[in-house]
Amino acid sequence: MRSCAIVILNYNGEEMLKTFLPSVCMHTKYDILVIDNASSDSSINFLKESYPQIQLIKLSENFGYAGGYNKGLLQIKGQYDYYILLNSDVEVTAGWDSNLISWMQAHPDYAALQPKVLSWKERDTFDYAGAGGGFLDAYGYPYCRGRIWDSVEKDIGSYNDAIEVDWASGACMVVNGTVFHQLSGFDSDFFAHMEEIDLCWRMRKSGWKIGYTGSVEVYHLGGATLDRASPKKMYLNIRNSLSMIYKNETSFRFFKIFVVKSLLEHLAALSFVSQGKKEFSKAIVDAYRDFRLKKKLIEKFHPELDGRVEVLRKGKADLIFWNWKILGRKTFDQL
Repeated sequence: MRSCAIVILNYNGEEMLKTFLPSVCMHTKYDILVIDNASSDSSINFLKESYPQIQLIKLSENFGYAGGYNKGLLQIKGQYDYYILLNSDVEVTAGWDSNLISWMQAHPDYAALQPKVLSWKERDTFDYAGAGGGFLDAYGYPYCRGRIWDSVEKDIGSYNDAIEVDWASGACMVVNGTVFHQLSGFDSDFFAHMEEIDLCWRMRKSGWKIGYTGSVEVYHLGGATLDRASPKKMYLNIRNSLSMIYKNETSFRFFKIFVVKSLLEHLAALSFVSQGKKEFSKAIVDAYRDFRLKKKLIEKFHPELDGRVEVLRKGKADLIFWNWKILGRKTFDQL
């Protein structure tokens, strides 16, 4: 078994590959694979002509982030100890991959790890997706060191450490291949968004830790697949968040969380109507409708601990939105 594969998911991302693949090839010592979600652009021809050394896994249709990785990684199951899942819009740095794998090998009780994720456009600023390590509040809302809600911090070296976190960013995350497959990978019903947080939650419930190391930096463009401020992303985030919480929390805890989330998010829907942004309001209403329609089909996650103990949430905030919007706490150190 080889130690690691860098695995990039592609869907109509020819321009992203042209921009970011050179840094990956320059700074990577492990095998590089591209899983293609049935792209209709010239991605495949570009890869075959310019990067014949990269293994290409072609899928029959666009299965999204979650399903695409699941189906692609099944084809190489058992060949690698670790996968580094890398977005196609990420620039990497010298030694990034070997340092991430060395960290994982030195910490065998960790099932996932992310580096420091900075903005490709503003390189002294954290990226929205993962930043300096991800946490969850008591109601399942994600936040990061370096990014509270929509407030993003400059990188001043505060998060150069290595710590245990609640979730690792799907923009660049190392996963233990055996654990990934034991947990059936991402939830393919998610299609995209929140799937890495759900996977990390299931890893923690199964007794595995999630890590962050600031000794490795990558630069993420972000929004290359779906604009962060889009109704579609809002729909997927809300629908998938409800599914994730329902699956991983007790029924009593879910009911309590659902009441609070439903109130907050339907108030947000009314606010969008008053702002003339009816498409965002519809996205929220549709997300709740579709969650209720499929709720009976969602199986509660029951981990097989095999002697391990569930790893509890590290996030200390009760409701991150209240801290950010009402109390004005815009940076991690203010929480």
